[in-house]
Amino acid sequence: MAGGQRSMRLNKPCILLIVVAGMERFAFKGVVSNLVTYLTDVVKMSNSTAAKTVNSWCGVTSMLPLLMVPLADSYWYRYSTILAFSFLYITGLLALTSTALLWTWIPVDKTGGSSFLFWSLYLISLGLSGYNPSLQAFGADQLETDEDLPCTKDEKKPDSKSLFFQWWYFGICSGSLLGVSVMSYIQDTSGWGIGFAIPTIVMITSVAIFSFSSRFYTYRQQEMHVNSKPLQNIFQAIKTTTSKMKNFGFTLPAASNKSSHVIELELQEKPLCLENKDLGEPQKSSIELPQSVTVVLRLFPIWTMLLMFAVIFQQPATFFTKQGMTMKRNIRRNLLIPPAMLQSAITISIILLMPLYDKVLIPLTRLITRQEKGINVMQRMGIGMVLSIIAMVIAAVVERERLRIASKLESQSETVPLSIFWLLPQYTLLGISDIFTVVGMQEFFYCEVPIRMRTMGIALYTSVFGVGSFMSAFLIWLIEIFTSSGGGDGWFSDDMREARLDKYYWLLAISSALSLLLYMVLCRYYKSRSELDSENCK
Repeated sequence: MAGGQRSMRLNKPCILLIVVAGMERFAFKGVVSNLVTYLTDVVKMSNSTAAKTVNSWCGVTSMLPLLMVPLADSYWYRYSTILAFSFLYITGLLALTSTALLWTWIPVDKTGGSSFLFWSLYLISLGLSGYNPSLQAFGADQLETDEDLPCTKDEKKPDSKSLFFQWWYFGICSGSLLGVSVMSYIQDTSGWGIGFAIPTIVMITSVAIFSFSSRFYTYRQQEMHVNSKPLQNIFQAIKTTTSKMKNFGFTLPAASNKSSHVIELELQEKPLCLENKDLGEPQKSSIELPQSVTVVLRLFPIWTMLLMFAVIFQQPATFFTKQGMTMKRNIRRNLLIPPAMLQSAITISIILLMPLYDKVLIPLTRLITRQEKGINVMQRMGIGMVLSIIAMVIAAVVERERLRIASKLESQSETVPLSIFWLLPQYTLLGISDIFTVVGMQEFFYCEVPIRMRTMGIALYTSVFGVGSFMSAFLIWLIEIFTSSGGGDGWFSDDMREARLDKYYWLLAISSALSLLLYMVLCRYYKSRSELDSENCK
């Protein structure tokens, strides 16, 4: 094109893989979005136990990639990893479906049935641990080769990586929307057996499409240096560093040899800057060993500050859903809205507003920042964190109003004459925050690691939500101890007229605001991978 500009569009393999990812999200959201209702209504768990169970399972699901992805990066190709772990994923879905059918048709021992249910859920987690990060990294591999250069914090030009991650998220949100809206309705009206069977069939179909389209893909991982094993490099770096610390010592050089030692020390001070670094040419492990460790450790502070966003991210599938079950849900006399269906408001807002991000928001921010990209990835994540805090403030206000109305009712019914659509603002704001923070996190962690560790970068992104799930479960457990110590029901009472979710939402909003302040401080001092590379080459 004129001026050397390339048209910003995705190639056919990227589009195909986005469709496959959307189908997988349909299957996953078709299970997880209404799982808390299944656990309380069918398995007969309490509200807090069901919420902790869902949070813990989501945490394991998001954390397992950190264990499995280093093995995939070191020993397996991404294509074969996707196929192998999709088999485990489908096996878990089949087991979950059979559990739901048995629970419906045959009286099942509660202990044995619960054990089989948990085994099937965690088999799904194991399948997802290798499937999702490898699929997304494999999709990014389909981009042009000159996009393999590291991203910078203040890139002046938009690049196809940003475009890919935006449309990737658009695709998985489209699948999530169908999974949440369609499957929650089917599960509430037609039963849990068919409600879990449909996601299983869709997942099998997506794997078939992926495998039959193998001739269209670019297998970039084979073109990189295959003998590079990041997992071994990390362990070797730790071993080498420990050995050096044990044998640490130094000797002052003699005056006659001063110049030669100065040159030697200068070479040791800076890593060698090689041409085409990290683009696939083999380099000596003595130069690369520290990088494999430090590249992960220097991301840790930013990773930590994103955890409160991940805790807020858990609320729609747990307490938001239980909150909606006590509100007026009928549109017509005989048509009830399943509470879990309101989660589709998150994905609808993403689908509708994602195209406006490039068409409206970026041109406006260009006028302010005078940069082609508008805002950098760090600013993008921060904006989403602000919106999530506002969402929790609104959730607290709405919940306080629900409790006020419930306290005036003379009947013992939990249902209050407050429309469930009062929950829409908090769902919508969380959807808008996802456009900023979640897409920004994907791009940030993918670009800030070496090419051979990019599946690990995707795993670091998912691990934020894994630890966030565990933090959410831990917070619920801790709050239950302190608020029910006097013999009361506490904030998470099974009687929703006595529960104090509004206080819990205020706690999340304040904690997230403190995390945002620390994040802003860290951003001032953070140096991107490309900036560090430039300094090392000076």
